[in-house]
Amino acid sequence: MKVCVLYSGGKDSNLALLKASEEFEVACLVSLMPESAESEIFHYPNVELVELQAKALNLPLIVERCSSDERRSMEALERVLRTAIKEFGVEGVVTGAIRSTYQATRFQRVCDRLDLWCFNPLWLRDEISILEEVLARGFEVIFVRVSGIDRSLLGKRLDEEVIRALAEMRNYANPAGEGGEYETLVLKMPLFRKKIEIIDAEVVGSEFDSMLLVKRGELV
Repeated sequence: MKVCVLYSGGKDSNLALLKASEEFEVACLVSLMPESAESEIFHYPNVELVELQAKALNLPLIVERCSSDERRSMEALERVLRTAIKEFGVEGVVTGAIRSTYQATRFQRVCDRLDLWCFNPLWLRDEISILEEVLARGFEVIFVRVSGIDRSLLGKRLDEEVIRALAEMRNYANPAGEGGEYETLVLKMPLFRKKIEIIDAEVVGSEFDSMLLVKRGELV
């Protein structure tokens, strides 16, 4: 089966991509680029870097810019999937959804309209087990946005110490960041032919909602 991967560049979409590649033919990546961090559906920080990640993966990338509101975001998702069907003959869509029924139900509705199978390989997985698998499979992941949790996490790499700290937050925050607590950027994973190196970046935002803005990155 030919599939496309709904790709944000973060840990979840990359792990979903890796799992999908073990079972299906991944024909392309599809990325939605929201106009602001207020997007209710799609990952925002450093979305432009997905172009570098696509080159590292040697996979075609279809990009659709979208508004931050739900209705127009879903319209943009439908447009980009129609393009994937037309250009690459995809029959299914892979997502990195874990527990967000808000995201999953909306993705499923669009897939149903387009007669596409929706594959969610991380669905209902324990969040800590996902982080541990990401680490065990050789991913290099950094934190690029935090909201409501410690700002010192920005720019840090995911490691065992960070996983333990996230596990301790379970009572008030989603350890995988699916509630918007944090977002990540993958610099290296098993399917990358090259690694992303950050050349220039700065921290922007407020005390409780901050982002590591990558101004320049390159493949090495």
